[in-house]
Amino acid sequence: MELRHLRYFIATAEEENVSRAALKLHVSQPAISRQIHDLEYELGFQLFERSAKSLKLTEAGKKFLADAKTILQFTDDAVKNAKAVASGARGEIHVGYAPSLTVKILPPTLRAFQAQFPNVRVALHDLSGEEMLARLREEKLHVALTVLPEKETARGLQHQELARHAVCVAVAPKHPLARSKSVKLEQLVNEPLIGFRREEYPGYLDFVENIFAPLGRAPRVVEEHDGITSLLAAVEAGRGIALVSEAVACLVGPRVKVIPAAGVPPVAVVALWKKGAVTALVEKFVTAALESAR
Repeated sequence: MELRHLRYFIATAEEENVSRAALKLHVSQPAISRQIHDLEYELGFQLFERSAKSLKLTEAGKKFLADAKTILQFTDDAVKNAKAVASGARGEIHVGYAPSLTVKILPPTLRAFQAQFPNVRVALHDLSGEEMLARLREEKLHVALTVLPEKETARGLQHQELARHAVCVAVAPKHPLARSKSVKLEQLVNEPLIGFRREEYPGYLDFVENIFAPLGRAPRVVEEHDGITSLLAAVEAGRGIALVSEAVACLVGPRVKVIPAAGVPPVAVVALWKKGAVTALVEKFVTAALESAR
């Protein structure tokens, strides 16, 4: 039994005439008659009571008609839903993000994306850099918004640069440097540094060491945290300073002073996805992120 058998049967039942059904479906009358006979043969019972002028459904035919319509409706819905997912009009996308880097980019990206695709669910995941890379490779994330990883750790992934953020120093409001417009590295090398845990952010401490390499030494790390919220709380409490993205200023208000670090190259914020796993939704989301960053 094929779907065309059901379509021919439904049209014939509704028209109660093979000729009218043939005109409705734009096929020949013999073709419909043959398909109806084949369907009855396969089912093992008659669907119509035939007379010289018309066709009438048998009781079994009436029941089969209702179920046949349901089957075709399900089939049509399945095709429409699949086309919607394929085109990006419907579905679900999992997005990993680093809060301290994406606080300016993510909200307008979500607004733009959801305005274009209101029927797509965006699931957000606040993760460390290592977790994002792992989940991208496992295809548990579709795309991640984070700092550009080293080439060795980015194997198998593609990226699109979204923005470049200046590196800043976060200090408590009463810190001696709090009123500075910018800070030189020489002023920071003797300060106690609050950083991210190596387990979750293995590249962070290397990043710090590279920044201070020209001075021959780096600040002493006194605390390590697994997220930006606890790190900023420690800075606010006066337990040390931290190197952060300029975007962090949006998170802290007057609680913490965020001061540009002079002579430090900016940090690239990128959208990452797995090679070969790009979908229409990923492409549209990355485009929305790029336009929002601009």
